[in-house]
Amino acid sequence: MSKLQAQLNQLAQNFATSLLDAVRGSPLQELLGDGRAERRSPRFDGSPRANRSSGRLSRRSAEDIAKALEKVVSLVKKHGGGLRAEQIRHALGLQAKEMPRILQEGLSTKKLKSKGQRRATTYLSK
Repeated sequence: MSKLQAQLNQLAQNFATSLLDAVRGSPLQELLGDGRAERRSPRFDGSPRANRSSGRLSRRSAEDIAKALEKVVSLVKKHGGGLRAEQIRHALGLQAKEMPRILQEGLSTKKLKSKGQRRATTYLSK
């Protein structure tokens, strides 16, 4: 075995020993915890975000969509130059999948108007 291989083996052995010591010295709950609580962000109304998976959204009622649309309209009114969809989504704490239906409803009911194309689309209140 060469000198380099011997040094690498010694470093690997030291690392493995240090890692095992750290794991053995940690409480079980800390090792098993998923840490999701630190990543949650507050929603627009101040309540914590619901635990959502990355899959399909649950079915929303017309009331839910109308409430979300009213929040969008009031936010856009505060910003005279309008906002892009991702800015609205970030400010209200919504998922990207929720936005198309809400924005489409706003445009069809003429509560919102749009200017631009694709990602550069800016939404303004009427």
